[in-house]
Amino acid sequence: MHIDAILEQVYNNSNTFIIPKSWSQGRTTFGGLSAALVYEAIRNKTEPQRVLRSMTTNFVGPLFTGVEFSIDVKVIREGKSTSVVEARLKQDNKDSLVILACFGLPRDSRVRVDADSRINLRPAKKSKIPFHIPKIMPNFLQHISLDIVEGGMPYTGQKSSKYSGWMRFKKQPYEINDAHIIALIDAWPPSVLQMVKGIKPASTLSWNLEFIHPHLKIQPDEWLAYESNTRQAGDGYAHTEANIWNTQGDLIAISRQVVTIFD
Repeated sequence: MHIDAILEQVYNNSNTFIIPKSWSQGRTTFGGLSAALVYEAIRNKTEPQRVLRSMTTNFVGPLFTGVEFSIDVKVIREGKSTSVVEARLKQDNKDSLVILACFGLPRDSRVRVDADSRINLRPAKKSKIPFHIPKIMPNFLQHISLDIVEGGMPYTGQKSSKYSGWMRFKKQPYEINDAHIIALIDAWPPSVLQMVKGIKPASTLSWNLEFIHPHLKIQPDEWLAYESNTRQAGDGYAHTEANIWNTQGDLIAISRQVVTIFD
């Protein structure tokens, strides 16, 4: 099922939702898709003029594919220029995912600091790595193209903890909105997983996204650049930070994750 068909459940004002197995990641749903779907439910209750500035996602428990779930949205505060909204995804009456999102109107300001990060990657090309390998690679990767420029495959005992490359949907959506970008960003494995030797359990505990240029238009077939660094890892937890650019080199988002590793 295409991602647009899944997001369409929100546009149809459904009370319950379901995600097919083709979007699974191990025994759970691909986290980027579940976060994107909850974001769309939040967006549906927020003034369209207020754009997403930051979003914090906590993955509380597993979300199983093929099983119905609900999304509860609560506007915590709506000021003159900013809104704070909370959403909870519930399956079997248990919280699986909790999101706190902040939206804001643009305001006139004399303060301006341009992003000091730049992309330094070769042009994107179709990856030759067979990401969709049944029972080995996550099912959801059949929907997303990843072109790795720097970094290795997860669980291969690499010395590096950095990732860089390009990403886009294999079957392009009708148009790209914030929900699509959220899903794409989370498609990359945590940068530290390539250091683990042998397949071991790992999961994202919390994920913070900050949108830098929310008004930039992303084309449906456009590659987005991704660069991730592991800031610190130890005691079974890793802290990673990533920058995301469009093809023109504009910084569009900053992603930070806390990852649990059971090695």
